[in-house]
Amino acid sequence: MDGRRAGAELGPQVAAYAARQTDRLKFLLAHRPGFVAPTLAARQLATLDQFIDGRLAVHVITGGADHEQAKDGDFLDKAARYARTDEYIELLKKTWTSEAPFDHSGAFYKVVDSFSAVRCAHRPHIPVYFGGSSDEAIAVAGRHADVYAFWGETLDQARETVGKVRASAARFGHENSIRFSLSVRPILGRTEEQAWARAGRILESAKASDVSQRASIFRRAGEAPQNVGSQRLLEAARGGKVRDKRLWTEMALLTGAGGNSTALVGTGEQVAEALLEYWKLGITTFLIRGFDPLEDAIEYGRELIPRVRAATADRAVERVA
Repeated sequence: MDGRRAGAELGPQVAAYAARQTDRLKFLLAHRPGFVAPTLAARQLATLDQFIDGRLAVHVITGGADHEQAKDGDFLDKAARYARTDEYIELLKKTWTSEAPFDHSGAFYKVVDSFSAVRCAHRPHIPVYFGGSSDEAIAVAGRHADVYAFWGETLDQARETVGKVRASAARFGHENSIRFSLSVRPILGRTEEQAWARAGRILESAKASDVSQRASIFRRAGEAPQNVGSQRLLEAARGGKVRDKRLWTEMALLTGAGGNSTALVGTGEQVAEALLEYWKLGITTFLIRGFDPLEDAIEYGRELIPRVRAATADRAVERVA
């Protein structure tokens, strides 16, 4: 696991506020192309990175649903959105790294004599996280991503995803440098039985609330998810309530897999072992969050994170040897 601690993707105001209260915590800032000019966004992000001593990473989120994008006035179709994102990240990186003013004329953006006097504190630039499971997304990830981020799929699905992204990155000569981040919601218990009982209570509480209706944020009622990532989680859910011993899929099925909704259930030791199986596939970052944020964060720090760090450190030594 890397040193990143801000598990949730943050807005700029929250990240800036949290950074003032901390010294070592690193932040993953969610950013959606299409609403701010990329050259302006690059300068703003670089400025924030300077203020917080290089502790920033940015997760570029293209947007996988036409309905969701239309709420903010974006009416490009999916293929066009990913084409725009491709050009957007190109301009972000060019603004961050160019030593002289530059011109750019593309399908979506045109700038003349553009330059940023503000450099990123993190060199050569702020790390770019990127997600999306469609062919269009994987093509963009292969070209631009420092870290490819995806949701908690089955081991077989994750192996397939890693292979596809590495093959895409190989076209640009960095298949060995691209890293992978897996997002999942661990549910821990002192015993395995307690962990599964807790998962059951979480599910029943969700059913009693309006959580199953919140998929309308991402799509209209009755519509299947447009984004392939959600489709893959639902595919995993259709294969059973529990996959690979620990991957619990019922919450994804209930919510329509509108986001990070699969869980790994068990004791701290059991969930650490499950994460290690993903680590063996090449995942080096785990973006974890719980259903009870404060209590889970404390428990992860006590029972899960130290075990995963120790296990991966031991395996790293084995690899070197």
